[in-house]
Amino acid sequence: MTTSERLLSGHPRLDAVLGGGLPANAINMVIGLPGTGKTILAQQYLFANATPERPALYLATVSEPFEKILRYGQSLGFFDPEAIGHSVFYEDLSTVLNEGGLAGVLEQVSALIKERRPGMMVIDSFKALSAYAEAAEFRRFLHDFAGHLSAFPASSFWVGEYGEDEIAVAPEFAVADAIISLATTRAAERETRSLRVLKLRGSEFAPGQHAYRLSANGINVFPRLADPIDITGYALDGTRHSSGIAALDEMLADGYWPGAATLCAGPSGSGKTLMGLHFIFKGVRQGEPGVLATLQEHPTQLARIIQGFGWSADEEGVELMYRSPVDIYTDEWVYDLLDAVERTGARRVLIDSLTDLQFASPDQVRFREYMYSLVQRFSRQGVSLFMTSELPDLFHVRRLSEFGVSHLSDNVVLLQYIRDESTVRRALTVLKTRASRHIPEIREFKITTEGILLGDPFAPTQKFD
Repeated sequence: MTTSERLLSGHPRLDAVLGGGLPANAINMVIGLPGTGKTILAQQYLFANATPERPALYLATVSEPFEKILRYGQSLGFFDPEAIGHSVFYEDLSTVLNEGGLAGVLEQVSALIKERRPGMMVIDSFKALSAYAEAAEFRRFLHDFAGHLSAFPASSFWVGEYGEDEIAVAPEFAVADAIISLATTRAAERETRSLRVLKLRGSEFAPGQHAYRLSANGINVFPRLADPIDITGYALDGTRHSSGIAALDEMLADGYWPGAATLCAGPSGSGKTLMGLHFIFKGVRQGEPGVLATLQEHPTQLARIIQGFGWSADEEGVELMYRSPVDIYTDEWVYDLLDAVERTGARRVLIDSLTDLQFASPDQVRFREYMYSLVQRFSRQGVSLFMTSELPDLFHVRRLSEFGVSHLSDNVVLLQYIRDESTVRRALTVLKTRASRHIPEIREFKITTEGILLGDPFAPTQKFD
C-alpha cells in the first residue's frame, strides 16, 4: 500500500464515516471504556486485511488474558480459523513485558516485524504499557516505537481503555494519525453505543456521533443521517397521487404530489393509522409498492386490522417493517427503512408513528436531523411519505407538533374529536398543502368496514364544546 491508499474495515458504512477508510500504514488509536467493542473492531480490521503475503499480528499485553481474547474471537463471524498461523498471528507479550519492561517489548516487537513482515499490527492494550515506566521513559519508548513502525510500512492499531479527557494529556495521542472513540451512553433505561472520529490526519471524515451495534458479525455502524442542503435541481412528476379517500382527494386538489411528505396528526383512536393504510393500499392497487413501517401494532394485530377493512398484509407490493419501540436505535431504524425502500422499489411509505420514533431518539436535535434528511431523500427519489403523529389533546387542539416536523411536511391533515351535545364526532381538516390549493373545511368522517368515509362540512353556525 502507498500512503494514499485506504485500509478498509469490511463494513462499507464504517468506511464511509472514515472518508473511504483509514489511511494505510498509519498509527490508529481505538479508545473507549471496557465493553465498548474495541477488541472486536480491531480484530474485524485484522481479518478483513490480512493475507499470507502481508500477514497481521495481534499482540496482547496485560489487559485481558491471551486465552480469553482467542476464545471470544472464535465466536465472531469474521474469525477464520484457517487464517491462524498463515495470515493472522496472535502473540502474548505479557511475559516479556513483566520481565523485560518496555525495552523487552520493543525488542520483541522488532523481532516479530522482521520475522513476519506484517502489513498490520494490533497492540491490545496499549494503555497498559504506560504503567511500566515513568513519564519521561514512556515518551522515549513512544519515540523509538513509532520510529520502528515508520521504517517498516504497516498499519498499526493501538487499543486502550482511554477516556476522551485523556487525549490532551497522554503523549501517545500526539503520535496517532487517527483516533476512533467508542462509547456507551445511558438515558433512563436505554443504552446506546456511539462511534466518533476524533482525529484523521490528512483526510476528511463524517463528524458527530454515529450509532453502532455489536453482534456476532462484528461492529455494525449507522452513520449519522444529517444531509447537507443540496440546491441542485431534480425532476418533479406532475401527476397527482390519490390519498385512497376520494373525498379527501377533492380537498387536496386531486391528491398528493409525488414525493410529498404528509403529516397526519390527531389524538388516540382518531383514525391516523387507518388513513395511512388507505394511502399505502391505494398505491399498491395502482402498481406502486409501499413500505408500512410501524412501531405500534404487532404484525399479528396489524394483519387483523388490515383484514377488517378488506385488505391483506400479504398482498404483493406491501412490505411490513415492524420494530418494537422498546429496543430500537433510531439511526438503525432509518437505515433499515432506506434499505427496504431501495430493495422493494417502494413509491409510498407509511411511518406509524413519529411519536414512538421521537421517544426512542437520544435527543430532539438528532431527531430533527434525520427527519429532515429522510424527507429530502424521499422527495428527490419521488417516494411519497405519510407520517402519523399522536396529539395529547382530545378536544380543542392547541398544538400540532412538538417535534419540528410540521414545517418539513408538504401536507398537514388534522384529525380531531368534536363534542356535540351527547355525542363525540370525528372531524378532518386539511391545514396545509404546499404549492397547491386546498379546501380548509372541517368535515365529519366515519370509520366503517370500508374504511374512512367523509361526510359533509359542519355547518358554519354550529357550535362545539
